[in-house]
Amino acid sequence: MRARRALLAAMAGLLARPAGAQPNPSLPDPALAPPPPVRLPTSPPPAAPLPLARPVAIGGLLSMNGGGWRLAFEPGTESPTAAQRLGLLRLGGHLARETTGRITLWAEAAGNEDVSTTRRLSLRRGLAVRAGLVAGGLPETRVDIRALGRVEAGQDLVDILPMGATRG
Repeated sequence: MRARRALLAAMAGLLARPAGAQPNPSLPDPALAPPPPVRLPTSPPPAAPLPLARPVAIGGLLSMNGGGWRLAFEPGTESPTAAQRLGLLRLGGHLARETTGRITLWAEAAGNEDVSTTRRLSLRRGLAVRAGLVAGGLPETRVDIRALGRVEAGQDLVDILPMGATRG
């Protein structure tokens, strides 16, 4: 029994010492944690967008280098000519079949009148172009109109830009 008490007293003495003072040569220095595993994507990365094809030539409309079409108006007029209306019908069908996403119409009006008048004229031109595209089959909800009114270039036009095209 004395031996047992002596053993317990010795163990109590070891436990009472501060943790830093207890020698323990059997444990190695802790190793650094391994880096977290690399997370690879579960799906392939998206494909690069295809370059814009040169716009199809449509009567009454000018093809633009940036991938869109330009419809020029006579000064002061708000409706396209008969040839331009036919071109808008064909273009509306083409855009409905061959493109996805939104179509933006950038409408401008020249003139030295007040800003309100030129902006309203450019809006009427944009609405007329949208009506022609919709008559050709393009859903009206895909068309955004930007009525710029009078700009520095002073041009009477509407640019038709499918998604990804530029006004270059």
